[in-house]
Amino acid sequence: MNYEVVVVGGGIGGLTAAALLAARGLNVCLFERQTQVGGCVANVEHQGLQFEPTFGLYSGWESGGIYDRVFSELPVKAPTVRSLSPGYSVRLPDGVEVPVVEDLEQYENNLAVAFPECSTAAIDFYRNLSQVAAGTKPDLAREFVSAHLNKCSLRFRRFIDVQMQTFAQRSSDECSYETAAVALAPGKFWSIEGGAQSLTDVLAESLKASGGTLRLNSPVLRLAFGPDGAPVGVDLLNGERVIATQAIISNLTAWDTYGKLIGMSRTPAAVSSQLKQMRAWGAYQIFLSMDRAAATRLSSRRILALTDWQENESYNPEFNQFVLSVPEDFDSRTNEGPIPVTLSTFTNVEDWFSFHEDHSAHEEQDQSVLETIWARLHATMPELGDSVEVIETATPQTFYENTRRKFGMIGQPSPSTPSLRTTPFPNVFLVSDTIAASADVAGVLDLAFSVVASLRPARN
Repeated sequence: MNYEVVVVGGGIGGLTAAALLAARGLNVCLFERQTQVGGCVANVEHQGLQFEPTFGLYSGWESGGIYDRVFSELPVKAPTVRSLSPGYSVRLPDGVEVPVVEDLEQYENNLAVAFPECSTAAIDFYRNLSQVAAGTKPDLAREFVSAHLNKCSLRFRRFIDVQMQTFAQRSSDECSYETAAVALAPGKFWSIEGGAQSLTDVLAESLKASGGTLRLNSPVLRLAFGPDGAPVGVDLLNGERVIATQAIISNLTAWDTYGKLIGMSRTPAAVSSQLKQMRAWGAYQIFLSMDRAAATRLSSRRILALTDWQENESYNPEFNQFVLSVPEDFDSRTNEGPIPVTLSTFTNVEDWFSFHEDHSAHEEQDQSVLETIWARLHATMPELGDSVEVIETATPQTFYENTRRKFGMIGQPSPSTPSLRTTPFPNVFLVSDTIAASADVAGVLDLAFSVVASLRPARN
C-alpha cells in the first residue's frame, strides 16, 4: 500500500505531525507498535486508577502559543486545560517552600522571603534570565549559569539545580544562561484534564477525521530502501512493505531512528559517534493513591522537592529530588475514590540493566529504591502522614518494555545534538523529544510543526 507520508511512532511528535499533514490534505499513515497511542506520556492504569507519567505541567497553551497554532488547523476540539497558579512550588530540605508564579514582582518577593541571605543576588539572577529570554543580553546567553551563582548561597544554588534538572536534565554546572532562560523563566503552566493522554487521543481522532490512517499493534522493523539506496517506505514486522512517496517521519528516539530504522551501516560515522556519546537520565516512578483530605493540605498540586543539600559536592539528582504531581479537582480522574498521584525521580539507567540471570535481582533493587524514596518523601512532606499508599512502581526497565526507548532513557540527552535533526536522507525526518529544542511537550509539538511546514506549507 502507498501513502504520501508514513509516520513511525504514535507519541506526541508523531501524532502532531500526522494530524497536521492529514489536515493539510496529505495521505498519511501512522504506525504504532502498542495497542494505544501516547508513547511515554500515555496514562498508566493500576487498580482502576489512571496515573499520568509526566510532571503534569504544560506550557504553550497561551493565546497564539503552539497549541493554538496546531488546533486552529485541526477538525477537533482541543482538550480541556486549566491555568495553574502557582505553576509549582519548590520545597527545600529546611522546609522552606517557594511558590513559582508568573507575576515577576510577586516572584521576586517570594525569592526575597525564601533567600534573605542572598536576596539581591537571587533577584538579579532572575532579572538576567528575563533579559536573556527577551534577547537583550546575547553575550550572557552563552555563559554558564554556575559562573553567575558565586554570590548566591548554597540554598539558592540548589533551588536552581532542582529546577534545572527537572526541566532540562542539567545542573547549573552544565548549562548556559540560554538553556536556563527556557527552563527557569517564570511563566504560566496549565493542567490538561485527563493528562497528556487526552492530548494524544484528540490528535489521533483528528488524524482519522482528516482521512488519515492509524494502525495500532503494527511494529515497524526498518526503513525500506530502493535499488539506488534511497528510503522508499517501511518494512513492518509482519513482512508487509508500505511505500511512502513523499516522506517518512520518525517519532522514535535518535538512537532508535538510526540504530533500528535507518541501520548503523547506513548511518554516517560522525552521527554514530554522537549517538555513542549521548546519555540521558532514566525515571523511577511511584504511583500512589491519596485521600482527598491530604490533597487539600498541599500548598500546590505540583511540588518539586529537594531532599539533601549535598554540601561540598557536585549536584547529583539521583533519588535526591522528586516531583509530586497531583491532578486538579476539575480532572475526571479525581471524581470518585482516591486520587491517583505520581511521584517521579531520576535514576542512572545502566544500574537497572545489569543482565540479571533472573528477575529477582531487579525486584530487590526496585524494593530497595522504593524504601529509600518512601522514607525521603515522608521526611520532606510530613503532612502526608498515612494518607498515601503505594500502588505500583516503574523503573527504566518498565519504560523500556513499554516504549522500547534505549535503556528506558527519557527526555533530552547530553550532550545536546541539534545536528541530528537532519538525517542523511532528504525524505526522512525526526520529531523526537531527544532532538527537540526543549524537552517538554510544547517543545516536541513545536518541532513537529516545523517539520510539517517543510513538507506542506499551511493553506492560506
